[in-house]
Order: sequence, then C-alpha cells, then structure tokens
Amino acid sequence: MEKWFVINKGADFEKLGKEFGISPVTARLIRNREVIGEAAFERYLYGSLKDLYDPHLLKDADRLTDILKVKIEEQKPIRIIGDYDIDGVMSTYILYRGIKHCGGNVSTQIPDRMKDGYGINENLIDQAKRDGMDTILTCDNGIAAISEIAHAKELGMTVLVTDHHEIPYTEENGEKQFLRSNADAIVNPKQQECAYPFKELCGAAVAWKVLQVLYEKMGFALEETYEFLENVAFATVGDVMDLTDENRILVKEGLNRIHRTKNPGMRALIFQNHLEPEQINAYHFGFVLGPCINASGRLDTAKRSLSLFLQGEEEAAKTARELVELNQQRKDMTADGVEEAKRVVEEHYMSDKVLVIYLPQVHESLAGIIAGRIREAYHKPVFVLTKAEEGVKGSGRSIEEYSMYEELCKCRELLEKFGGHPMAAGLSLPEENVEKFRRKINENCPLTVEEVCPDIHIDMAMPVGYASTELVHQFALLEPFGKDNPSPLFADRNLSISRMWVIGKNRNVLRMSVLSEYGQPVPVIFFGDVETLFAYFTEKFGQKEVENALHGRKNRILFSMVYTAKIDFYQGNENLQLEMKYYR
Repeated sequence: MEKWFVINKGADFEKLGKEFGISPVTARLIRNREVIGEAAFERYLYGSLKDLYDPHLLKDADRLTDILKVKIEEQKPIRIIGDYDIDGVMSTYILYRGIKHCGGNVSTQIPDRMKDGYGINENLIDQAKRDGMDTILTCDNGIAAISEIAHAKELGMTVLVTDHHEIPYTEENGEKQFLRSNADAIVNPKQQECAYPFKELCGAAVAWKVLQVLYEKMGFALEETYEFLENVAFATVGDVMDLTDENRILVKEGLNRIHRTKNPGMRALIFQNHLEPEQINAYHFGFVLGPCINASGRLDTAKRSLSLFLQGEEEAAKTARELVELNQQRKDMTADGVEEAKRVVEEHYMSDKVLVIYLPQVHESLAGIIAGRIREAYHKPVFVLTKAEEGVKGSGRSIEEYSMYEELCKCRELLEKFGGHPMAAGLSLPEENVEKFRRKINENCPLTVEEVCPDIHIDMAMPVGYASTELVHQFALLEPFGKDNPSPLFADRNLSISRMWVIGKNRNVLRMSVLSEYGQPVPVIFFGDVETLFAYFTEKFGQKEVENALHGRKNRILFSMVYTAKIDFYQGNENLQLEMKYYR
C-alpha cells in the first residue's frame, strides 16, 4: 500500500492569485514545485528566451569556440562523436548542422551500442585518425573518457568535449578528487569551477549553448540558433531532465517551434505516428516520438535516427516509417521481457528486497527499460541481467531510498565492470557470479519494509466537486509536465459510486460516476489494474456491493482516491474528467 502525503508549502495564495491573475489553487500548485517569491513566480509562468542564462558563463565555452573557429577557417577535418540515445542524436545533429552552416569540414560518428558501448572509445579515435581527422568534438559524452582522450592526444589530435554527465572522481579518506582529461577544452556545467547558474542541462542544450557562442564569433545572428530549439526541447524531455528553471523555458519555446517545424524528418516522424505538428506536447516527446529515436540505437544503429533529420521529404518518410516499425518491435520485445521478468520474480524472488532477474534470452539493450517497468510494478530496486557475448551484462533502476551505485561498490569483487549513479546503473559480471551477486546485494540491503512502500506526494486535498473546466484550463500554465514538474495530484475521501462499468477493447479501463461527500456526481476514469481494484472492493465490501455498483444500483462502497483533473474533448464538446491514480 502506498503512503500518501499532502505537500504543505506556505505562502499567501490569495495574494499571489490576485497578483498573477490565477486561482489560489494554481498559486498553491506552483509553490508546491519549489517556486518561491514573486520573481520566481513570474519566471515560472512567463519565462522566455530573454530569461536564458549567458552561454559565455559556461567554463571553456569561449576557449572551445575559439579553437573551433580556427579549425573551421583552416578547413581542418572535424569529427563529431555523439551517443546512441535521443540526447546524443540531437546533440550531434545540432553541432553538425551548426558547424556546417559556419562552413566547417565536419563529419559525424555515433557509437554502436553492442560493439562500442557508450561514448568515445579507442576504436572510434583510431578510425577518426585513419579518416584524416584533425579534431574530435564530443557531445553528450566525453567527460569520463580520461584514457581515451589521452590516446587521441598521443595521436596528435585536438579534442573538444561537450557533455552534461557527472564529473568522475576518486575518493580517498572520504574526500573526492575530481578527474579531468587532457582535452583541449571541456564544456560541462557540472564542473566545479563552472560559473553557469543552472547545472541540469541535457547534452543537446550544452551543444546548443556552445553553438550560440560560435555563431556570435562567426558573425551570425543569435536568432539563427533558434531553429534548433525544437531539438533541444526534444532531447531535454527524452533524456528525462528536470523541467525546472532554464529547462522549462527551453521546452516551452521548443514546443512552440515544433508546432510549425520545417524539418522534413521531424514532420515525417510526427505524421508516421498519426499526429499533427500542432498537437505535439511534452508527453509525445517522452512517450511517442522519443522512443522511435531510441529504438534505432537499441536494435539497429542510431545513425539511422540522425539521418532522419538530415533527409529530404521522400527519404525522411521512409526512414520515419522504419523507425516506427523498429519501435513497435522494441515494444513487443519489451512486453515479452516484462512478462517473463514478473514470472521469475513471483515464482522465486518475491521476498527479496532487491530484485536481481537473469533473463538470458532478452536483448541486452532492453534490460534498462524492463528494469524500470519491474521497479514500477514492485517498488523495489531492480537489476535485469542478460547474456552477452562475454559473460553477463545488465542495467539497474532504483528507488529514491536506495543508492544503487553505492550498493554496487560493496559487491565490486563479483563484478567485472560497473558504473552509474543513485537511481540507475550498468554492470557486467561472469555468469557464475549471478547468484552470488543476488545473494550479496540482498544481504547488504539497508532498506526497511516501510521504505519499499512508494510515497505519493499529493498537491492538496480538493473535493471532486470543486474541480471545474475553468480551473483545469488554468493548469495549462503549469505545463510542460515532466520530471520535477509533475501533473497536479489531488485527493478526496468519503466518495461513493452511483455506477461503474468496464470499457476498452481489452476491457482494461474503468469508468465510474462518483458521488462526492455532498452528493455531486463526477465522471472518473481509471486506467490501472481493474481486476485488482474489484478484488479490493470485494474484500472490503463484498461481491454483492461490487455487482450493485456495476449495475448502477445503490451500494455501500465508500473510498478515497488520488486523482488528476483533465478536459475530455468529445464531438466538439469539453467535459471535465477526473483520472483516478490511487485508491484506498
């Protein structure tokens, strides 16, 4: 059972509401998102491109672009090395198009997930050297490539790094010693000496900021960089960055531009998913379009995704169709993997606090997605391991209370390689160590029973009868929703049901007419596990009461729910609809 908490942030919501022309409810929701003070409210609601931070504040931004300007003017061959996910693809695209616009002699390379692994490596460096490259420019990777960059420097190459990942370090006597490669310039807001005020940019945003400085030095107008805002927004949402501060502005501005995008590849991807450009919102970036880009990096090569954005209409339509098909294949493979993982857990490991699931037949690129789904299902840290060419590889996804990287450090003698951060990790180990690893990671696990119950943070207790279409329309001011800027969650109690009925092709959606404490009827929809809900009501109130509710008869069911409020558009009409997320 989840633990429900109502967020209690203090402020004069009536005053803020009057000042900004919004409901006190909306003012409370904004304050709940750690927005404090009138200036911050103004920026949250109306922040625009003029509120973005100066890209010159990024450490080494001027140094890197000074070097790049000379390389462009001297026509030195430049090789951009990106990454195989949406952020890497968008970063590569932005830098390639931007440097090309400046007249640079530039080419791209994206690692193969299976053959090369993540980021720049010696094979890619050697290949660049054989191809006659003078300069390597990384994006969305490179900050941790200490030995690889040393190799490139030994070969006499110039190396420029743009990245956003954590700075690698060693720890001695509890003190962190941060590591730095001998690249010619490194732009990453996470560097300790970097004065840039916002540290949570994605790789594509860092690349775009660098391009702004380059354009300025090459004599191009700043506004010319704005064509890439749709790509920055796409990567920010797709890489699950915090939608706060500057990221919020970048995504809002990027969405405005994607509604009238001229890029044939972007348009083709939207059309192949049966959408129109003006419909696109952050949800589509994260859950519809983004997975198509990531699918090629998982099951094929991310070079195909990159090519999409560089093609004309006819070629782009074909590539977009292939990416959508590839993503469907990825979805089917993922669904099979999740089903098998749940079977393994329920047959063998339900009592484990940390789930270690070995699925030898699953494609190794899907391990992280499956781990994420299993974590959602059981609210436990999860490692999904798959058989690789040599030994076993895997990905882990964690919960807030469990630092995955720290716990892996305690099992390092069983692992060949591992890395990551508190919420996610990657690892490889010999097959004979799989069971030893499962036992040891569980023996060391510090989690209590309470900690494996998910916390549900509710914005406010709000009677279902208080919600209105006018109020819900105002919630659009809070968009785009995503990480650290979630859709508003409300709660109400002592609700009864006048009628409920199951709908959907697979009969997996529940509609209800719910009566508030004061007898107001409100339409509610539930997309969760309908059978589990019925079992819960049956256990609490009896089968007869559930049957009565299903037939629209008077019944004794009384419950509380956590819900979101939405507008349902049907045949040109707007209707309020509450979506139940949790119940008790």
